[in-house]
Amino acid sequence: MRNDNSLIKKRFNNFARNFRKSTTFSIALILLGLCVFLTITTGTKFLSKNNLLSVFRQFSFTAILAIGQALVIITGGIDLSVGSIFAFSSVVSALGMTRWGFNTFVGLLIGCLIGAALGLSNGFFITKLRLPPFIATLGMMSIARGLAYVVTGGFPVSGLPSAFKFIGQGDILGIPSPIILMLILAVIFGFFLHKTIIGRRIYAIGGNQEAARVSGIRVDRIKLLVYTLCGLLSAISGLATAARLNVAQSTAGQGIEMDAIAAVIIGGASLSGGIGNIAGPILGAAIMGIIRNGLILLNVTAYWQQTVIGAVVIIAVTFDKMRNQMAD
Repeated sequence: MRNDNSLIKKRFNNFARNFRKSTTFSIALILLGLCVFLTITTGTKFLSKNNLLSVFRQFSFTAILAIGQALVIITGGIDLSVGSIFAFSSVVSALGMTRWGFNTFVGLLIGCLIGAALGLSNGFFITKLRLPPFIATLGMMSIARGLAYVVTGGFPVSGLPSAFKFIGQGDILGIPSPIILMLILAVIFGFFLHKTIIGRRIYAIGGNQEAARVSGIRVDRIKLLVYTLCGLLSAISGLATAARLNVAQSTAGQGIEMDAIAAVIIGGASLSGGIGNIAGPILGAAIMGIIRNGLILLNVTAYWQQTVIGAVVIIAVTFDKMRNQMAD
């Protein structure tokens, strides 16, 4: 028994030591610093329960998107179509539930399948047609957005069933359901990325694609899976957002792809691939959400929000470049 306790203690100490040395720890410290700063400058406004739950709820939608984007970026790719998939999946799901007679479960399933199918299409363009990820997903961004306008005629879809609205408006034990959804997905994909053979292969592809191919890894299959998962997570985020707002719109998610990419980069992933985790994008999304909330509490005009976020992204990419140069 004593040996077992000693082994557990040793493993915990090793984990704690490695965590302190990790990029995630540094990002967590930055997040903590932001919270302390806003607590000092805004008094009780920032730390109020309603404000904190609002902040967490708002950035949870971006964090779900960022998890999928992180998988893609770790392979060395990028997905610019997540915002359009976000919109198209949600409007088709909403139409299914309000006009085509589908129940809530079938409507949600259709939305998720559409997101996964569009993500799979991205993977097909990249692996089979050999298009650069930037070009393939840029094209899909226009295709999915255009389809969203076609199926809705440009009008919002409202009158969603109450069971569907629970995903975005409900709560469990006082915790908003979008936050719980984000945490569940984070655990699932954290395990997938760090504890499975496929997860290790995703890192291998991002580190050196040709070496991964030579070693027997089926690079194209892994990329197809990664882009499919990214599309699926985009759909889930879009559905949760529609449930939160009680309306699905073809204009939803415009520009949110940049928030997802920013969250991943701020979270410590490298655009070169091979580096990143699931905690990083969530922390990155939290940092952006807290910055936006802080600017509002400090009565800073909304026009400065994107400016500040853009500056944070540039700083994060600069650090990433410096890190890669030091590694070389």
